[in-house]
Amino acid sequence: MGLIGGLATLLFGTGRNVVRETAEVFRENAEAGADRDAALRGAVLDQFAAEFAGPRPGLFDRMIDGLNRLPRPMLALGTLGLFIAAMVDPIWFAARMQGIALVPEPLWWLLGAIISFYFGARHQAKGQAFQQSIADTMARAPQVTGNIRALQALETGAQDRLLSGPNPALDDWRAAK
Repeated sequence: MGLIGGLATLLFGTGRNVVRETAEVFRENAEAGADRDAALRGAVLDQFAAEFAGPRPGLFDRMIDGLNRLPRPMLALGTLGLFIAAMVDPIWFAARMQGIALVPEPLWWLLGAIISFYFGARHQAKGQAFQQSIADTMARAPQVTGNIRALQALETGAQDRLLSGPNPALDDWRAAK
């Protein structure tokens, strides 16, 4: 019994559990982890309660808080709207995108800086080739105008073909009637 008792004392100690303590070096004690999580959740709830315990903000503050929540959903829904517009009427969408092609690159930088600033990100605009980008944009203006005219011609031509002109399938259907 002395050898087994000594081994048990070595493993479990006198009132201590050496195996458990050794295992906890490699794996978290689930019960202690649950206690820590419960304490953390309690502290978070206490912080939230303290944050909202003061007097209710006025109408102006509530309106400004509401406005501050709008840009992200508006950007996301606007982007989805662009995808839908591209699928519903591709020619209309392409004509609008031709107009966006005329926006000078510095204005894109400015828009990016404003959006980055609003969402808290840092943005550093490049100062190089400012005049070159304006010249490149202006040089594309005749091409964009031609593209818009071509798209409009496609749109009116497609409508004319649908409404008039030879249509073998429609002729066969009429003949069958």
